Amino acid sequence: MTTTTLAVLVPLLPFLGAVAGLLLGRTAPGFVRPLAVLPPLAALALAAVVAVRQGGDQAMNAATELTPTGSVPIELALHIDGFAALVAVLVAFVATCVQTYSTGYMRDDPRYPSYAALVSLFTSAMLLVVYSGDLIVLLVGWEIMGICSYFLVGHYWETPEARAASLKAFLVTKLGDVPFLIGLFALATDAGSFRITKILDTVAHGGLDHPTLIALLLLAGVAGKSAQFPLHTWLPDAMAGPTPVSALIHAATMVAAGVYFIARLLPVFEASRAAMVVLAVMAAVTMIGSGLAALAQDDIKRVLAYSTIGQLGYMTGALAVGDRGAAVFHLLAHGAFKALLFLAAGVVIHAAGTNSLAAMSRMQDLRARVPDAYWTMTVALLALAAIPPFSGFFSKESVLGAAEHVATGHTEHAPGAAGWITLVAGLFAALLTAAYATRLWLLAFYGRGAAAPDHGRQPVTMTVVLWVLAAPSLALGAFAYRVLPDWFDGRDLTPTLTTSVIGTGVALVGGIITYAAWRHTSMLAARAPLGAVAAHPDGAAQVEAEAIASHTPVYGDIAYVPDPADPGRLLLGPLHRHAAVGFHLDALYTAVFVRPVQAGATLVRFLDREVVETYVRGAGALPRWLGTAVRRAQTGNLQTYVSALLAGTVVLAVAAVLVATGA
Repeated sequence: MTTTTLAVLVPLLPFLGAVAGLLLGRTAPGFVRPLAVLPPLAALALAAVVAVRQGGDQAMNAATELTPTGSVPIELALHIDGFAALVAVLVAFVATCVQTYSTGYMRDDPRYPSYAALVSLFTSAMLLVVYSGDLIVLLVGWEIMGICSYFLVGHYWETPEARAASLKAFLVTKLGDVPFLIGLFALATDAGSFRITKILDTVAHGGLDHPTLIALLLLAGVAGKSAQFPLHTWLPDAMAGPTPVSALIHAATMVAAGVYFIARLLPVFEASRAAMVVLAVMAAVTMIGSGLAALAQDDIKRVLAYSTIGQLGYMTGALAVGDRGAAVFHLLAHGAFKALLFLAAGVVIHAAGTNSLAAMSRMQDLRARVPDAYWTMTVALLALAAIPPFSGFFSKESVLGAAEHVATGHTEHAPGAAGWITLVAGLFAALLTAAYATRLWLLAFYGRGAAAPDHGRQPVTMTVVLWVLAAPSLALGAFAYRVLPDWFDGRDLTPTLTTSVIGTGVALVGGIITYAAWRHTSMLAARAPLGAVAAHPDGAAQVEAEAIASHTPVYGDIAYVPDPADPGRLLLGPLHRHAAVGFHLDALYTAVFVRPVQAGATLVRFLDREVVETYVRGAGALPRWLGTAVRRAQTGNLQTYVSALLAGTVVLAVAAVLVATGA
C-alpha cells in the first residue's frame, strides 16, 4: 500500500468510527466502546508508518482537483513533511489515550455514544488539518473542530456553566475566524492558489503584495483557535466539559492547530517584520498573563487551562523568532505531559468527589488515595516546570535558545526585538510556571481541605493510560533532540548552555519560593478554620458571603472560604484578586463589546416593533377600514342606491360646469 493511501486512511478511519458510533449507539451499544478506541488506534499505527516512511526527508505531495472553480482551484491535496508526520502521530496517540481513558471515566454517562463519536470526529478533523496541502481543505477541518468543541464543551448541557462555556468558546473562536477567512482568500489571491507548496514558492520569490495585512489577518484566527491574547478567554471556561475532552483539546487538537498553521506557513509571516514583532508581543503578554492567572486559580482544571495558554505562548514565541522546529518540538512534548496532567486531574477530581469539587482548597491529602495519579502527575508537573531531564526541559530550552540566538543577532530570520521580547518573557514565565506547578502539587496532594468520601479505585483503563503517558513526559525530550533532528528541518535541538542554566535556575527559584510560602501559610492555617463549606460553623451562606468579599471566584453553585494555606495569595499579594478573574478581561469585553451589541439589538427590536410593524399594520388596516366603509354602504335598499346615484350625477354635473366656466 502506498504512503499516500496510508495517509488518506489516517483521518478517514476516525471519521468512519464516528459515523458508525452514531449509527450504532442506540441499536448496538456493545459496539460503541470498540468503535471509539479501535479507529484512532489504527490511525496511530498508520500515522507511525507514514512517519517512518517519510523519515524527515523531502515533503510528500499529492493532489487532485475537487472541482473547477476558475482562476484559483480547490484541490484535495496532501503535504506531509517531517512536522506533519510527527504531529499526526501525537494527535492519534493522545486521541487513543483519551478514548481508552473515557471508557472508564464516562462509563455511567448515558450520552457516552455521542460523546465518543464527537471525540473521533474531532480527531479526524485535526488529522485533516495536519495532513492537508490545500488551505480550503484545511479550513474544513479547522471549522469542524470548532463545531465539535461546541458540543463537547457543552456535554453537560443541563448545567448553565457548560451551556455558557460552549457558546463562549464557539463565538470567541468565530470572532477570530472571520478575519482568518479573509486572510486566507487574500493570501490565495496574491499567490494564485490555495496549495501550500505554491504559496510558499510565491513567498520565496517575493510574490506577496500585502504580507503584513495577510499575516495580521491570519494571526487573528490563530489567536482565537490557539487561545492567545486577546482571544484566550474562552479556554478556562471550557473546563466545564468532561475532563478527557479537556485533555484532547489542550494537548493535541484545536489549540495546537493555530500554532501548527503558523509553522506550516512561517515564511508568510517572516515576509513581514512587523507581523513577527506583533507575534512576539502577543506571545509575551500571553505567557506572563496566563502564568499570573494560573497562580491565583483554585479550580485545578483552570490552573491547567491557563498553563496551556502559557505553553502555547512559548510556541508562538518560538515562531516569532523564526524557529518552527523549536515550536513544534515544544508542541510535541507539551502534548504528552499536558494530556497526562488533565487525565491525572480527572482521577484526582474523582477521588475528591465529583467534577464540581475541583477546587484545590477542598482537597485533603490525596496522595495516599490516588498513588498512580500522584506519581504520574508529579512527572508531568516536573516536565511542565522544565526541570531536567524531563521532556519539557529540552523543548522549552529549544525555544529560549532560539530566542537568545535572535536577540544576540546571530540570524536575520526575525527582528532582534522579537528575540529579546520572547527571551525575557520566556524566562519570567519559567519562574511563574514552576511556581504554579509547585502550588498545584502541594494543594492537591498535601492540602488541608475537607475529606471527601472514598469512591474506591479508578477503573484500570484510567490508570494504565496515566502510566502510558508518563513515558513520553519523562523521555520524549531527550529522545527527540538526539534522534529526530531530521524531522525538524535538520536543526540542532541540543539545549544551549546559557539559557539552560538561567532557565533551570529561575524554575528552581520559583518552586523553592512557592514551597517556602506554602510552609509559611501552613503554619498560619494550623490556627485557622478549614476552607471547606462543611467545616464552616455558619454554613454555606456565610461561606458564599466571605468568598464574594474576598474576590474569590465562585464556580457554579460552589462557594468556599479560601484556604489560608494557599501560597498564591501570599506571592501575588494585592494582584491576586485581579489575577483570579483573568485581569477582568471578560468584564472589559462585556463593557466594550457585549453591552453595545445588546443595546444595538434592543434599538433594532424597538424600531422593528414600534416603527416598521406600525407601517405594516397600517398597510393592512387601511384596506380593512375601506372594506368596512364599503360594506356598510351595501344596505340592499334600492331607493338609497338611486338617491346616491342621482347625488353623484349632480356632483359630477356641477363639477363639469365649474371646470367649463373656469376654462
